[in-house]
Amino acid sequence: MADPVSGAGEPRVRALFATPVIAEIWQEAPRWNAALKAAILARSGQDRGVSKSNLHGWQSGTDLDRWGGEAALALRDHALERAREFAVDAFAGTREIAWIAEMWANVSRRGAANQTHAHPGSFWSMVYYVDDGYAGSHDKLLGGELSFLDPRFPMVRMAAPDLRYRRDDGSVDNQEVWMRPRAGLVVMFPSWLMHSVRPYAGQGTRISIAINILARDA
Repeated sequence: MADPVSGAGEPRVRALFATPVIAEIWQEAPRWNAALKAAILARSGQDRGVSKSNLHGWQSGTDLDRWGGEAALALRDHALERAREFAVDAFAGTREIAWIAEMWANVSRRGAANQTHAHPGSFWSMVYYVDDGYAGSHDKLLGGELSFLDPRFPMVRMAAPDLRYRRDDGSVDNQEVWMRPRAGLVVMFPSWLMHSVRPYAGQGTRISIAINILARDA
């Protein structure tokens, strides 16, 4: 266990039990995005889709890897690679873990959003943005951000609703964090982390892919 105090002086804030959220730009995005977009739009035109957390948008079933072609398989393989990279088996050497991916597509136009939810039964969840719908605009009023809710909420605000904790750098430890989509962006997070998508107010078509990654004994 690490020493919580490193020498005399000012008190130090240590962020214990941090929630891992991994974000990157997929290097293969320029190669595969056009094919992913074409496959998803074609599917949305002939399939009624499903209704789960999505509001006013189209969502496919969890079989994108079956009809999304080589591009979908490339993204799936990347997701599984990242799942293995950012997880550690405490019983390494005594068992084998099989990582299984379920993936689906989302098409969102003006007014679409996703309710706050989690993904029971999965270890990691991931979202990939094929098209952010912003058409190069940086206007924050277009909305559509991916929102993460502090898993301690509302417990940390029950006694003093208007107070926030102060981080080591002096910034405020807010109860909600927004991430603005960007074409090619991959975001991976624990499946238990509550998240949502803020209403999109743009005129474009937003296309994203969600992936649940399950860990099973091989």
